Amino acid sequence: MHRRAARYVTRTTSAAAGAVATAATSVAAAAVAASIIFSPVADSSSRMDGVRADLQRAVQLNQITAEQAVSFEAKLAGRILGEA
Repeated sequence: MHRRAARYVTRTTSAAAGAVATAATSVAAAAVAASIIFSPVADSSSRMDGVRADLQRAVQLNQITAEQAVSFEAKLAGRILGEA
């Protein structure tokens, strides 16, 4: 009888610890999501600066060609600056 009780306590404790860890992870994810949602939106020019920097980095890493970067930047500029 004592063996069964010890096994039950061990299983129950492990399940509770798992539930607490899952809840903590969910709370942390919700906090990150809220910080992203409620952060101020960058203006169009700073967004384009970021796009240019990302595209330059991609060209340096030989992930895309310079021509592809120019074309992609033009497409994004139309979308980003068109919102303003």
